[in-house]
This record gives sequence, C-alpha cells and structure tokens, in this order.
Amino acid sequence: QLQLVESGGGLVQPGGSLRLSCAASGFFLDYYAIGWFRQAPGKEREGVSCIFGGGGSTDFADSVRGRFTMFRDTAKNTLYLHMNSLKPEDTGIYYCAAGSIARGCLPNLYDYWGQGTQVTVSS
Repeated sequence: QLQLVESGGGLVQPGGSLRLSCAASGFFLDYYAIGWFRQAPGKEREGVSCIFGGGGSTDFADSVRGRFTMFRDTAKNTLYLHMNSLKPEDTGIYYCAAGSIARGCLPNLYDYWGQGTQVTVSS
C-alpha cells in the first residue's frame, strides 16, 4: 500500500527554520513526481516545491524560492523540505504528495497524499 507520512512541523518565530520530512512506503520516490504543497486557512492548496520528469526537473513557488530547498534521499526513501527565513505567510498545513504522471507542481496532478503537518510562523 502506497503511503506518505509527513513530520517536522511546529511553531517557529519569524526568521526561523524548520525541516519537514516525508517518508514514503509501498513505492520508490525515484519513480514518481513528488512534491510539497501547503494550504493556509481560507486559501486553496498550492504547490511549494516539486521534482518531476525523468531528468529530475524542480519547480519552486516564487514566494519560497531562495528560502526553501528540497532534498530527496533515495536510500531512506524520504523527501525533505528545508525552510529558512520563515515568514508568517508561510503558515499552513504542509502536505507531501506523489504523482505517477505529474509534470508540474499543480495539486490536481498528484494522486497520493500524506496527512499533512502543521507549520505555524508567529512571534
């Protein structure tokens, strides 16, 4: 059974850092498009950072480019999101997701989702 489990969320002050993890089981991350998404209260889910395509193309939302980095650890079958210089507008539930044919970072392209982890940026 394909499963994604996120962890690492929490409360952090503006300017702080967090690292989110997404452990995959039942499939290999290398064979799927994989990414991080977030949903703030009252807003639609949006793509944050994704890896897709045979060449490992990456895409970052403009709002996080230069502050967030993503790393896929093949040996651990885990995807990480390193978030630096966090801002209050980064607050939301962060999800990881996998898609068999996704070629971008739009949520509707992804088939399998984790349960999400809450990130709150506040002083």
